[in-house]
Amino acid sequence: MQYRKDKSGNDLSVLGYGCMRFSKKGNSIDIDKAEKEIMAAFKAGVNYFDTAYIYPGSEAALGEIVERNGIRQKINIATKLPQYLIKNRQGLDKYFNEELSRLRTDYVDYYLMHHLTDVEMWENLKKVGIIEWIAHKKKSGQIRNIGFSYHGNSDNFVKILEDYDWDFCQIQYNYLDENTQAGVIGLKAAAAKGIPVIIMEPLRGGKLVNMLPEKAKRLIKNDPKGWSPARWAFGWLYNQPEVTVVLSGMNSLKMVRENCKTANMIQAGSFTGEDFVLLEKVKRIIRKNEKVGCTGCRYCMPCPKGVDIPGTFACWNTMYTEKRFDAYKQYLQTVGLTKEPAFASQCIECGKCEKHCPQSIPIRRKLKEADRDLRPLPVKIAINVGRRFMYRKKKSCKH
Repeated sequence: MQYRKDKSGNDLSVLGYGCMRFSKKGNSIDIDKAEKEIMAAFKAGVNYFDTAYIYPGSEAALGEIVERNGIRQKINIATKLPQYLIKNRQGLDKYFNEELSRLRTDYVDYYLMHHLTDVEMWENLKKVGIIEWIAHKKKSGQIRNIGFSYHGNSDNFVKILEDYDWDFCQIQYNYLDENTQAGVIGLKAAAAKGIPVIIMEPLRGGKLVNMLPEKAKRLIKNDPKGWSPARWAFGWLYNQPEVTVVLSGMNSLKMVRENCKTANMIQAGSFTGEDFVLLEKVKRIIRKNEKVGCTGCRYCMPCPKGVDIPGTFACWNTMYTEKRFDAYKQYLQTVGLTKEPAFASQCIECGKCEKHCPQSIPIRRKLKEADRDLRPLPVKIAINVGRRFMYRKKKSCKH
């Protein structure tokens, strides 16, 4: 197993165990099966285990398995504060203490503010006293490293990154999402500050493995390396020294063994020109049905009216290369639920963006088409409800 350093110089396995997708037995987690898989990963050198408050049964299952096998001092547990449920300072302690109880531990190695999509969410946490709360928990030893997981655009990611002395962060990143969400811009920004980056969704929820177009599967199968689609996706990430840990939601021993083997064999900087050419071909096949040739370069930004042009186009392309539900979900996270509205309907057709677009995209016309596709009435309703919930006024902390 390869290891890369965290901010304090501790070794983290480049493969992390994502505990969201444990197998079920009836309506509950199959604890015995999960134990076999977790212990196989542990014995292969995996020392980073990621869970969250809202993953049903996950924290409790992980806590039970760790306690059964007496490995608490030999691993790192990462879990997350459900910041979207926090209304006041008391809520911080309530959820954190519940998580400690589920995990059967008295400290968390890596604690994240869960699912930030906008800098305003971080500002709301600051209003209820999160800065002081973190300082207290770190001083007491109950939290050893503090970070955040992120699903918004790169601009807001960088703002959050620069607003606090974070120990680590977590982003969605893979060879198809290089220029969406925090993307490579966020990865490089974190690395420049010496902040370790944990990667989620390295396989795009399986889309870069089982759901690849047949032509892409054949291309990979015929490559002399003989790698699986999953190995190519993980390898692309391990090749980048800025990547610290790559999470995988493993739920079979076969998956554990293959992923551990990949994590042991692919070093940073080991990809060849031919390797990159192959993945570019795969991406072109995947994106054959894209609606607009936006590369996410962001030369069109900032829009004077706040429209997230590359974010909108990324979601629109997802709608035609994957599933509509995936596109709507991505749109909610990256465009629809930002504090400052970023909808295409805000466009006043000034044309400033088109003057800077290297791809010569007719942005004004395409934005109208994208908005019609991405915001049917049910999605508009969902966005309105979500915005009211996320940006409701929260009670201030009382000391």
